[in-house]
Amino acid sequence: MRENDMLEKEEIFSKVLRAGRRTYFFDVRATKADDYYITITESKKFTEEDGSFHFKKHKIYLYKEDFTAFSEILEDMTSYVLNHKGEEVISERHQKDFKKEYASDDKTNEDIVPNTSSFTDIEFDDI
Repeated sequence: MRENDMLEKEEIFSKVLRAGRRTYFFDVRATKADDYYITITESKKFTEEDGSFHFKKHKIYLYKEDFTAFSEILEDMTSYVLNHKGEEVISERHQKDFKKEYASDDKTNEDIVPNTSSFTDIEFDDI
């Protein structure tokens, strides 16, 4: 069997969740015995100072015999967090270098849009 045929057989069903620098891949795969299991992969993008980037990946293999217990614990954990801390994400605001990237209601349009009179007018022939 060719390698591409193996990959097609192995990945049965997939979904992707993009979340900022992180991407989560949920894949249903088949074992050699043609039973199914799930892989959950977190891929996180890291950018270097020179502009290049790389990804770090972490993978979880979840087998059918663990589905019920896993989903119960995941539900308990997510409910606990939401009940105790709500849905608002607050961690970014507490970083030393956090900069708000959206305009607040008390800003005027002049605060958001730069004054274009200070720009230099350049013609294409000048370049």
